[in-house]
Amino acid sequence: MGLGVLFNIPSLESQNQLNTTNNNLQTALTELTTGSQINNGASNPAGLQIANLLNASVAALNQSVNNASNGTGLAQVADGALSQVGTILNTMVTLATEASNGGLSSQQISALSTEFQNLYAEINNIGSNTNFNGTAVFSSTGNLTTSIFLTDMATTYEIGISISALSASAIGLGSVSTFATASAAQSVLSSVNSAIINVGVSRGEIGAAMDQLQDAQNVATTEAQNTTSALNTITAANIPQVVSNLTEYSILDQTGIYSLTQANALPQNLLKLLQ
Repeated sequence: MGLGVLFNIPSLESQNQLNTTNNNLQTALTELTTGSQINNGASNPAGLQIANLLNASVAALNQSVNNASNGTGLAQVADGALSQVGTILNTMVTLATEASNGGLSSQQISALSTEFQNLYAEINNIGSNTNFNGTAVFSSTGNLTTSIFLTDMATTYEIGISISALSASAIGLGSVSTFATASAAQSVLSSVNSAIINVGVSRGEIGAAMDQLQDAQNVATTEAQNTTSALNTITAANIPQVVSNLTEYSILDQTGIYSLTQANALPQNLLKLLQ
């Protein structure tokens, strides 16, 4: 290639190569700083699109885990309240059984009836005042159903928690809360027995929902972990490789500057022909 004064081709080539080296060096520095190999849309357009979808999936799964956890908390509050009602009913059985026994005075039966009536009222209080996150857990008239929403952005589904009404009459005690005689106390026992059965059924339904929520939470947690792992594979920078590239491009940058200096000096050789 001949020497000329109009164009310094070796200098242009050195400049182009030095620009490429500087771009690669900047990319390596950015990856090393951020820890990610995708730092803009130009880094890996297809990978960026996949990463965005995976990020959305991880966010949805993590929130689904929280949704399931909140649902479990609601079910646990309801189950705990019903457990207390079960304890109350057992005490009511004891009181009614004692009052059913012959040989008690009317005053003694009245005292037992008063305690029975207080427990009856406490069941209504539990049904009215049990709350979760500021919302009533039980209804006094009908079932309350709460739907727990779960998704991974590809599929969605809901788990329903059905909580039966909680009041003395709703669980089967009826409207009779007192007894004045032994025979009246005996008749109350059948209502208490029905209430115990109904509370047990309600706790069983809530327990089944709790198990389903726990299973869903475990699945969502595992899916979130695996999705995060896939996201890491796409986006995370290979630090050892980046460090190696950084060293390579740093050396090339220095040698490129030297080469450009030499290329820019070539036209000076033409002056020697004029001497």
